[in-house]
Amino acid sequence: MAARKSASPDLQDMALFVEVARALSFTRASKASGIPIATLSRRIASLEKRVGVRLFARTTRRLALSEPGRRYFERCERIVADAAAAQEVLKEAAEQLTGHLRVSMPVEFGLTMVAPIIDEFIRQNPAITIEADLSSRPADFVDEKIDISIRLGELANRLPVVVRRLGNAARLFYASPVYLARHGAPEHPGDLSRHDCILQSYMVRPGIWRLVSGKKSIEVNVHGRLSTNNISMTLKFAEQGHGIAVLSPPIARPSCDSGAVRQILTDWSFPLAPVHAVMNSRLVPVRVRAFVDFLASRLTVI
Repeated sequence: MAARKSASPDLQDMALFVEVARALSFTRASKASGIPIATLSRRIASLEKRVGVRLFARTTRRLALSEPGRRYFERCERIVADAAAAQEVLKEAAEQLTGHLRVSMPVEFGLTMVAPIIDEFIRQNPAITIEADLSSRPADFVDEKIDISIRLGELANRLPVVVRRLGNAARLFYASPVYLARHGAPEHPGDLSRHDCILQSYMVRPGIWRLVSGKKSIEVNVHGRLSTNNISMTLKFAEQGHGIAVLSPPIARPSCDSGAVRQILTDWSFPLAPVHAVMNSRLVPVRVRAFVDFLASRLTVI
């Protein structure tokens, strides 16, 4: 007689395992899930018996994932999240857009470009709430419960995430009238090597600027006394007359309108910087897809 195959764990068992694995404590998992500690312990023991391996290493003081348990958790966490999102899709299909969104984005880009879009979106969808997390670092989707991360520039393909290109951001050249009166305006990209430039330390090569004009492209070695990783500080340094800055037009516009800076090298620019929406899964709630579509309709070229 053929040996009886062990029953596969069901989704609820996976979900309970994920709760305990995240908390590494039956007590904390019980509080998070509302399921009694004894029930959780019994279900995990039953799951281990069915799969035939120890998922946790238990001592009197602590609970830790075993190596098979760690690998199982990496798979189960995504399965459980996708299943929850699938259930929400069904629920929201018959309803208006509702629920909460947590969106991560760079600080200045969020303040200048995304804030007006959020304002418009929630006015059209009064049952949606949005939490904006402004940070320059990559989002931790699980620990920080991020639904969407908006990022500028090319992305390192390190994680199994879903990326959608929303549009492109222009980057132009600006300097203050005080600086230009003192040093003159560059007439060609090559002239930048003889000017003070405000360097942006988050660039891969802060001291090399690549400029484009139609099909023409040139790289220039630049230098400057000031460097920063913050766009608002870059603009402030430019307004103070410390050098030539590379800025997104929406960020520079108020200073241009007031006369604090003006655009130079108007036939040239940095290459367009792609704007991406990054998500943890293709299977996302309707409200997430709706907000990403809304962003894409308004961030074509900025």
